[in-house]
Amino acid sequence: MKFNKWTLGLAAVGAVSLASAVRADEAPKMSQIQTALSNTTISGYVDVAAQYNINHTVGNGDSVQPLFVSSPNSFSLNDVDIAIDKPEDDTPWASGYHIDFNIGDQAVGDGAIRQGYVVLRTPVGNGIDWKFGVQDDIIGYEGNTDGNNPNYTRSVGYFVEPTTLLGLIGSYTVNKMITIQAGLANATSGDFSPDNKVIAGSIALTAPDSWGWAKGATLNLGALFNIEKNGQNNYYAGLTIPTPMSALKVGAAFDYITVADSTPEFAPFFNPSDDSGYIVGLYGNYQATDKLALNLRGEFYKLQGNEADVPGDPNDPGVNPFPFESNGIGEEVTATVQYNLWANVISRLEFRWDHADQGVPFGLDGGRHSTPQANSFILALNLIYQF
Repeated sequence: MKFNKWTLGLAAVGAVSLASAVRADEAPKMSQIQTALSNTTISGYVDVAAQYNINHTVGNGDSVQPLFVSSPNSFSLNDVDIAIDKPEDDTPWASGYHIDFNIGDQAVGDGAIRQGYVVLRTPVGNGIDWKFGVQDDIIGYEGNTDGNNPNYTRSVGYFVEPTTLLGLIGSYTVNKMITIQAGLANATSGDFSPDNKVIAGSIALTAPDSWGWAKGATLNLGALFNIEKNGQNNYYAGLTIPTPMSALKVGAAFDYITVADSTPEFAPFFNPSDDSGYIVGLYGNYQATDKLALNLRGEFYKLQGNEADVPGDPNDPGVNPFPFESNGIGEEVTATVQYNLWANVISRLEFRWDHADQGVPFGLDGGRHSTPQANSFILALNLIYQF
């Protein structure tokens, strides 16, 4: 630390202390740091669980690996998420940023970064807010933030949608009832290429207060159109509706997916048409008390590839083109009891049943043989501390 001669002279006669001089010299720097951090927030959560796969085998004796639990029959650290935010202010050319770090068995993103983007506002109409960087996907009934989903395990629909977008997405609020998002990005998830470039778009419609008990109902429509030679297209519709019973809400989701089949490894049984599939999901939430909630989800899916591993065999669904280990026709039912006994803690007890009517469920035999009437039963305890 350097001091000027006047300060040293005052210190020599006891007029000031060098300690106070140090504090005075550092004060402007600390003020700058405090100003820079004054609107910055830190939040996050710690997600832990214990899972038990009740049924380990199917009819032919093959072992079952649960689709949507990373560590069956064990304890797991699912996700530790820390988010740092500098939100936009109310000025026309406002800016901000968001950083999301996460690690764990179910962490999302490249390495430890789930999201990292700059937020910029342009004063066009009501103002367009742009997110430039890595960000959560804009379609889907369920998202990447664990505690915001109604159930512990995620839906089949979640796993056919990209988890993150790397690019530029703009959001425009027309009025209280209409919000539009659109942009260009690389769509990424667990199993398909980060170079899957898409045009992304969605519209959210919210029922006004004049709708009485149905006020706040939302309809979300969205699509991701692939602009590469090979890749995936997603189409989504989701609806959430209050009911005349204030404690009860219901919802529905529809996902339709197509996957291009023009990769060399499918030869010699190449089929130029796209694989396609769909998932229909129904949701129910009953908020019995301030602390107790009952959540129910049911889904039906049909996801089958067009290529045949054995030509002429109608029971062989072929190569699995979808971004998780399932191929065929099936359904799942999930029941979750949530009771928030401790402050800031979401505690859940969940039972899930997955059933395959036909096809290749649970990634059995490397996705090569049909295993009809397979079942998977999961019992899980989940705790999420939010801060």
